[in-house]
Amino acid sequence: MQVILLERVAKLGQMGEVVKVKEGFARNYLLPQGKAMRANDANIAAFEAKKADLAARNDETRADAEKIAADLDGKSFVIIRSASDAGALYGSVTPRDVADAAGAEGFKVERRHVVLTGPIKELGLHVVKVHLHPEVDAEVTVNVARSAEEAELQASGKSIQDRAAEEDAAAEFEIAELFDDIGSAGRDDDDAPRPTANEA
Repeated sequence: MQVILLERVAKLGQMGEVVKVKEGFARNYLLPQGKAMRANDANIAAFEAKKADLAARNDETRADAEKIAADLDGKSFVIIRSASDAGALYGSVTPRDVADAAGAEGFKVERRHVVLTGPIKELGLHVVKVHLHPEVDAEVTVNVARSAEEAELQASGKSIQDRAAEEDAAAEFEIAELFDDIGSAGRDDDDAPRPTANEA
């Protein structure tokens, strides 16, 4: 099917281009989202008539998106979730969760703007792309943790596994110290002079 693009569409073309796409892609995505219209003589004439308006509106929305992206890019958002000791989440973090976390800090981000390359199913820091406009993207970090303290720890560069390893090492050291103390106390008893028969 031939369509005229009403805005830039990644990996497809720029606004105003007539491109050939699969029927299902056009019917299910491009046409209902208002990103394109069927390429026939009437629509091509209508597009040419309102091309200047579409370009002006595109420039305006791009400028707004660039302002948001300038503030948003590089920000970090904490999402608290339940997880196993190994760090696997009970469920996953969705685009809505990321949009809600950004919204809670005053950023205007919609669920459809959040692009996840795969589901977030474990604790840690995850870089997420926010597609604010066909020509404007921002990257944010999503800090998924079980508590605010754990989120701070992760933000400082330590993982949950690092902390668990440190706690295990500290516990082993304390146990070793305890055994050393007990062992040296036993040796002290052995070194103490035994009373002689005359002293007894």
